[in-house]
Amino acid sequence: MVMLNRRENPVPALLYKVFVYGFGTLCLIYLVAPIVIALMMSFTAGQTLKYPPEGFSLRWYEALLDPVRSGTEHIAAWNSLKIAGLAVLGSLLFAVPASIGMTRMKRKTVNSIEPLLLAPLVLPSLVYGLAALIVANFIGFQPSLWLTVTGHIVVFGPLMYRAASVVAQGLNPSLAEASTTMGASWFMTLRRVTLPLLMPGILAGAFLVFIQSLDNVTVSLFLADASTTVLPLRMFALIEESLDVRVAAISGILIAVTLLGLLVARRVLAPRPQN
Repeated sequence: MVMLNRRENPVPALLYKVFVYGFGTLCLIYLVAPIVIALMMSFTAGQTLKYPPEGFSLRWYEALLDPVRSGTEHIAAWNSLKIAGLAVLGSLLFAVPASIGMTRMKRKTVNSIEPLLLAPLVLPSLVYGLAALIVANFIGFQPSLWLTVTGHIVVFGPLMYRAASVVAQGLNPSLAEASTTMGASWFMTLRRVTLPLLMPGILAGAFLVFIQSLDNVTVSLFLADASTTVLPLRMFALIEESLDVRVAAISGILIAVTLLGLLVARRVLAPRPQN
């Protein structure tokens, strides 16, 4: 029986490896190939988006940095950065207190409230953007920068709550109790004990909110006014107008910034060895 099992085991093990490594490799290629192609096209010497690229040149990055030729793109990039930064700050105001408060509630109460906080993650942002526009017009608000920021906070703020709540659930409540016992006020305990322990979750959530807000199209499409052009919408306009290679250059810069952010976050949030 032992010899029979030894003969039969290699086949399922081989199929398992073929499936896992083969399927994993295909998924990796599917995820990485568009990024590599976009980067390659951003260095083309040609006049339009084309693969394979015609030669090698940095002309399109130079054109993108030119304030005269790419002034509209600079304004759109600044608007996107401003909206993303304000969305991060707004998410902090509700996500961090919510994550701390949920740890002090009964589990049954948390199970009833938490789905409401996470609902925007499930609802398609296109549906929310249209609904928010209808409600805003009904109560007298017009599309604007601040309405766009509010929409981004509602849609992407739950990402920060989720990241912070995972860390908050692992905190030892005796640490805050010890701080209070030693005479510290609730604010001192929050500032010196709770928030530093929550910082990995807060930073991870801030990174997620910033990247998602910077890349969002649907919410900004409905809630932004004509003067608040955001970078993703400007990129779509460049593609529709002339297949401008600057779109690939913008993609290259965004990819580089994202990778740099991931490397920094990995280094900052990496667990420290205990002495």
